[in-house]
Amino acid sequence: MRGLLATMLVPLAIVAGAAVLRVADPPVLESLRLLFYDALQRLSPRPWNDPGVRIVDIDDESLARIGQWPWPRTVVAALTGKIAERGAAAVAFDIVFAEPDRTSPNAVLPLWAGAAERPELLALERDLPDHDRVLAETLAETPSVLGIAPAAGATREVPRKWGLAYGGPDPRPYLQTYPGAIANLPELERAAKGIGNFGTGVERDGVVRRVPLFVRIRNGGADPSREIYPSLVAEILRVAQNAPIHRLTSAGASGEFAFGEETGLVSARIGQLPVPTDKAGRLWLYDTGPRPARFIPAWRVLSGELPDDALDGALVFVGTSAAGLKDLRATPLNPIAAGVEIHAQLAEQVLEGTYLNRPDWAEGAELIALVVVCLVLAGLLALRRAKIGAAVLVAALVLWFGGAHWAFRAHGLLLDPVYGAATALLLYMTQTLIAFLGSENERRQVRGAFGRYLSPVLVERLARDPSKLALGGEMRPVTLMFMDIRGFTPISEQFDAHGLTSFLNRFLTEMTDAVLATGGTVDKYMGDAIMAFWNAPLDMPDHAKRACETALEMQARAAAFDRKWTEEREAEGLKPVPVKIGIGLNTDICCVGNMGAQQRFDYSAIGDGVNLASRLEGQSKPYGVKVLVSEATRDAAGEGYRFVELDLLRVKGKTKPVKVFTLLDGAPDSQFEAWRAIHDAAIAAYRAQDWDGALGGFARARAAMPGPMDGFYAAMEARMAELRADPPGAHWNGVYVAHEK
Repeated sequence: MRGLLATMLVPLAIVAGAAVLRVADPPVLESLRLLFYDALQRLSPRPWNDPGVRIVDIDDESLARIGQWPWPRTVVAALTGKIAERGAAAVAFDIVFAEPDRTSPNAVLPLWAGAAERPELLALERDLPDHDRVLAETLAETPSVLGIAPAAGATREVPRKWGLAYGGPDPRPYLQTYPGAIANLPELERAAKGIGNFGTGVERDGVVRRVPLFVRIRNGGADPSREIYPSLVAEILRVAQNAPIHRLTSAGASGEFAFGEETGLVSARIGQLPVPTDKAGRLWLYDTGPRPARFIPAWRVLSGELPDDALDGALVFVGTSAAGLKDLRATPLNPIAAGVEIHAQLAEQVLEGTYLNRPDWAEGAELIALVVVCLVLAGLLALRRAKIGAAVLVAALVLWFGGAHWAFRAHGLLLDPVYGAATALLLYMTQTLIAFLGSENERRQVRGAFGRYLSPVLVERLARDPSKLALGGEMRPVTLMFMDIRGFTPISEQFDAHGLTSFLNRFLTEMTDAVLATGGTVDKYMGDAIMAFWNAPLDMPDHAKRACETALEMQARAAAFDRKWTEEREAEGLKPVPVKIGIGLNTDICCVGNMGAQQRFDYSAIGDGVNLASRLEGQSKPYGVKVLVSEATRDAAGEGYRFVELDLLRVKGKTKPVKVFTLLDGAPDSQFEAWRAIHDAAIAAYRAQDWDGALGGFARARAAMPGPMDGFYAAMEARMAELRADPPGAHWNGVYVAHEK
């Protein structure tokens, strides 16, 4: 009995803790719910039935054809007039016209030098129309709605174009509240038929899911009821119906069941259209994803290319999808949706009567399901009925997730199975996890799982301390190597899949032996390439020297492999393709440790130094050398190696140049030092744009030591021919920018 009680304590603690956490509902749980709701929308997006909502889009092509934004208000007026001429029921602007038009004659003429002394110019100013007045006159003649933007600071009161009625308790405490709003010019506001807030209500993760139909703006008005403002969507629907007021209904109003509590808004009525809302007056976005047919480029409207009935009876939003105007938002189905498209989608939902809803009873039902399922599981686990418990768990998961998906598709309900399922899984797995803690079997599993692709030293270290398998890493200096076979495609074309695998296994075994012989760790194999590093997991003060020794050994092994492979191919009567390698070396401080996910991870190194090492390997071929070494590795390796400076190189993806070297076989001697002096002088002449001096120096260096540097000198000669034809100018600092990886 005591053992049974002890076995029940952990599951009961988990259930109790999970229930308390669910009632508290911290932001992280809400974020998880929202991600699941996004998944439901991706599985079953809202069908697009084209209820007649259009977006006149100020897109990149319209900007290219008409000019940069902002356009003169006369152009906006012409655009508005042409939309109305095509029969639009209402037109709303996802734009704020907060400042006077700077292209208007009364703004431009005073800027002209000597205008004050030119009476004919002053007369011209009086005769020419004010652009803002032209737009105001057009707005007054059309069913137009202007937009306002919520602002952090208090601003002037925006005139109300609508009436407001509400039933039940005051809804203002539940609405999103702002100190003020960025408004339009008063002349334009007086002319428009409606004014609406176009804030989209972004969630914590930057995704738009719930958009307020009504907000509270503390704009200093004397009448508190004037603090409630409709959205752009609510206003375009009201204006299109020629309705005078918006009606809001709060929980506790007549006919609304609220158990005597004031819990905020439950619905709104815009003209003849009822709209369910959450308690904060928000409408859930039911996303269709991108629909190009919604968009009509603004230039097509202005050019008159649209059919006469293209906008007949449509609700038209004017906004922008141009990336440079920065009105892009993330939605459940589109990470870069135009902000105006969100308003259009909400208007479609209201016209179609298609909504998403998270009912008031959802939280209670989810909590009850969690407690019941978890208590049943806890009892079965305590009685050691693991198989029956597994069946119950699987059934619960199927019912939870399947039921949530069905409720979403059939009724638009948003139910959350994730938290309950996660709790049940945690409960079921707890006993298994405890049983494995500290067991000897864990060490055997480590050796068996990792011994095939990690160095023996690392495997033994992990076996002694399995906690090292946890995700994470440490910052430490390492020397990194990337090695790749040159011209691998012609080699691979000579084999079928089995033969290519055999070839790679033979070759990579040779290269891996060279790495492990100096204590290096093979990070990963990437086709015909190897990434390796030194100074992790064990400390190696001479890690740069070890990497250089390995690079030289790899060249020797690759040459021997090439000779043997050539002999084998010729014996078979086949034409061999030379096997050559390129190597990149860099030393830097990187994060080294177990990287990946909890389910699968590798011991690896990450950091900017890794990227540079990879780029150096890729650049070894254009430079005509076998090894390309960064200055950091050259300095860390110290004396005893034949390093030769090549260039100041800025690799692709980097902003700062690095000094690069090659590593030649053998130890420095007097003859090498004399040759290197000639080479360095030629490099200095090149950087001074002394092309003749550089060419002569390279020729002398090539004659003094023919062979290993011929490819580099040929590459530099070709480069200087280009520089002669197109001189870099006096500001040139000698840096070569690589355009390829």
